[in-house]
Amino acid sequence: MSDLDRTCREIEPDLVALGAGEAGGAETERVERHVARCAPCRDELTRYRALDGMVGTLREGRLAGEDPTLARAELEARLADLRSRVVHFGVYPSALGPILIARSELGVARVRYLEGGARSLAAQVREALGEDAVEDEEAVEGLHRELVEYLEGRRAQLDWTLDLRGARSGFQRRVLEATARVPYGAVMSYAGIARAIGRPEAVRPVAQALRHNPVPIVVPCHRIIGSDGALVGYAGKKLGLKERLLAIEGVRTEAGPGDPRVNRNRMYALQAGETEYCLPTCGSLSRQQLAGLTLFGSRRRAEAVGLAPCTSCRPDLHPLPEQG
Repeated sequence: MSDLDRTCREIEPDLVALGAGEAGGAETERVERHVARCAPCRDELTRYRALDGMVGTLREGRLAGEDPTLARAELEARLADLRSRVVHFGVYPSALGPILIARSELGVARVRYLEGGARSLAAQVREALGEDAVEDEEAVEGLHRELVEYLEGRRAQLDWTLDLRGARSGFQRRVLEATARVPYGAVMSYAGIARAIGRPEAVRPVAQALRHNPVPIVVPCHRIIGSDGALVGYAGKKLGLKERLLAIEGVRTEAGPGDPRVNRNRMYALQAGETEYCLPTCGSLSRQQLAGLTLFGSRRRAEAVGLAPCTSCRPDLHPLPEQG
């Protein structure tokens, strides 16, 4: 990443503000110095000013043949959209390796695991965010602190507002929203997510949608497992990360003939639509497919989301052995 590229990214918010007539003296001076030697940014400033000028003209009602109210609203919306597309990011060390966190005005837009040296990291950032993102660790430092607390087991929830404009389709957005509702310390199958969004036949598309999750960890695709309990697929081929994230939440895995897997016989179970959690041997649970179940690693996690112990199998009186 050249010094000029970095400066262009850092100057972008001030560029938008100046084009919209909202920049202060220091910002104006900084932008003017930069555009004097950067033709692309100079052109961008010209476009922003032209657009804002059109809004100003509309405010004065000087455009004949146009509805000034509707045209003004449209152009002001376009200016607001330009500002909302500015993404600020930071790259931070973590127990899982370098992690990219990026946010826009609307919320967290991207979380990505990175790997390799500095040059490789820069290329991965450009691939994830494009050339217009602004490196600004201060803007996302609070998110990083909360993520560290989560990875250290000191926080059970990341209450981040999300910007899901990076979702590839409405279908993926529904998958992400359903996945975000899977509780901390619990797992659900891909088939369960497909059922939750009203598309029980779409198990494979659900898996593909989560493979390209733009905000892993905060949308916890690590909590989604195969119908046989196998972890299968995470952020490409990073099953080790999925296993570690589940361990942080108290969900243990076991070695299997293939991928590591969750042993449902060591998990508390919640049937879809119920409000009581059960032992895995309760009634016909052991014969049910995972598509209709949510599994919890501990009674504490089940009760943390408001579930009561089953009055038939009494997991409160006959708890499972602690996972170790």
